[in-house]
Amino acid sequence: MGIAGGIGSRLARRLHADGDQVDGLYRRPEQGKALAADGIEATHGDLTSLTATGLADLIRGTDVLVFSAGAGGEGGAEAITKIDGDGLTTAVAAARLAGVRRFVLVSVFPEAGRDGHVSDTFEHYIDVKKRADVELAAADLDWVILRPAALTDTPGTGRVSLAPALIHTEVTRDDVATTLAELVHAPEVRRTILELTEGPTPIGTAVQRLVG
Repeated sequence: MGIAGGIGSRLARRLHADGDQVDGLYRRPEQGKALAADGIEATHGDLTSLTATGLADLIRGTDVLVFSAGAGGEGGAEAITKIDGDGLTTAVAAARLAGVRRFVLVSVFPEAGRDGHVSDTFEHYIDVKKRADVELAAADLDWVILRPAALTDTPGTGRVSLAPALIHTEVTRDDVATTLAELVHAPEVRRTILELTEGPTPIGTAVQRLVG
């Protein structure tokens, strides 16, 4: 979910380059064209209008479901509720129906942005994200919740800090996508909440430390 977003598109391209079969939902035709230009197959659809059964039909046979969908500041509180909250509920139910065990959720630092200027929907966003975390953590799936720090579009460094609890700083979308790709390929990492920031450790090493 969220294959056309800032993190999802980067992850899709990285997985595709690794030889993985990738699919996901996009809402706007130009998003599908951009993905197709990189050889990535995707499905036109809207998460907010799909039932759990309808989504299950689309994801059946999937090895890992990555949920990086989000309102992205568009549509206000209602969009946040529908996409970040209700969308997660639909995806969890669909994963159960489709027999997809592995579920990776891109969440957010609980304290993200609280020391600076925030939008008028910020507290609602944090609340919805927290409830989504709680819902997934209670699910009978092999879930991973990844909480990136403040996102930047600067080129990735390939190095991060990855742990259950970190001080909130920044992290590039490139490095988030690379971390997700490593987690997708590390099924041993399961039922855990991880925070992610810029840091000194090569991403592959940071994930492998969780495996060992």
